[in-house]
Amino acid sequence: MATYVILYKFTPDGAKNIRDSIKRAGRIRQQNARAGFTVKETFWTQGSYDMVAIVDAPSEEAMMGAMMNVVSAGNVTSVTMRAFDAVEMSRVLAKTMPLPDHEEPPKKAAPAKKAAKANKK
Repeated sequence: MATYVILYKFTPDGAKNIRDSIKRAGRIRQQNARAGFTVKETFWTQGSYDMVAIVDAPSEEAMMGAMMNVVSAGNVTSVTMRAFDAVEMSRVLAKTMPLPDHEEPPKKAAPAKKAAKANKK
């Protein structure tokens, strides 16, 4: 399953009903479990975002559909990011093209005569 990090911000309606956010998150966790998702963690945060969730999704399409359902409820907006653990990232890096070898261009030395004249002035 693919892992995602989701950053949430409360909408004005979500902020009005903030006291229900733990219950809403629990309901969403249960619905997602029935659909094959695993919500690893949910955090309420300070700063630019109000909540962060780490979720394993059965597919990209399933994740997109789930996010459309969450956002259409009107309580949050979200930013969804695909996350890669070390094993997955190793597989990604194994598929990258090698970079061509680049030689550094030769360094240009200041002409000795001009530098000497500048020092005499």
